[in-house]
Order: sequence, then C-alpha cells, then structure tokens
Amino acid sequence: MGSPRTNDQPVNDLYVIHNLTRGLTLATHVALAGTSEARRRGLLDVESLATGSGLWIVPCEAIHTFGMKVRLDVVFLDKNLQVRKISSDLGPQRMSVCLRAHSVLELPAGAVARSGTKLGDRLEKTRRPVDGSMNA
Repeated sequence: MGSPRTNDQPVNDLYVIHNLTRGLTLATHVALAGTSEARRRGLLDVESLATGSGLWIVPCEAIHTFGMKVRLDVVFLDKNLQVRKISSDLGPQRMSVCLRAHSVLELPAGAVARSGTKLGDRLEKTRRPVDGSMNA
C-alpha cells in the first residue's frame, strides 16, 4: 500500500479510521504525527493527498495551513476520539483551533462530506501495517 505522503518516504505506522457512529470508514491510510518534529512538519511538503489518506496529529488543538499546497478537511477529536469540530475545505493561509481537542485528523478536502461525519460522532483507529494486513 502507498504512503499518504506523495513526496516522502513510506511511513511505518498507518491507521484506518472508522466512524463508529455512522458505521463507515473515514480514511484507510492515516499516518501518525506523534513526535514534535512530525507535528511541526505535518503536511507542509505534500503536493497532493490521495483519497483515503491523511495525517493524525497527536497531541494537537490548533493547526495552520501557511505554506501548504493542499486543501484539507480538518477533524478535531477529544481524548475519546469524539468529533469536537470540523473545518471543511481549509485552504492555504488559514488557521483552525479547538481548545477542547486532543488530536487532529487532516484529510483531503471533501473526505468529511463524502463520509457523512458530523460533530459528536465517535471514531475508532485500527493500526494498519505497511504490508496492508490489519491488526487491532
């Protein structure tokens, strides 16, 4: 399976994000940005973001798109992975903040609308090794 970062080395930790409230899959190839360096870098060098891919930034309560080339759907989550805020189709030179958030999902623009994800929905993450097999 390919990496969500089209301009980068493949990542080792990929997740599938399920919307438990709606019974559907929101994204299939989400990379974890769990280190300070990975959170700072984010998707800044990405030229395009494939459907089904994304970046999960932990911890995070605010993002910016200064210097970015892609439009994003941004989903702010609390510690229980409940959706607290959605910023859809966020273009370059923007900021979005949710002080109740613990983490943020950055997805390709349109992903949230296609999935029907709404405020209050509960999400679940499942680790997906690079080889494509699924583990809980």
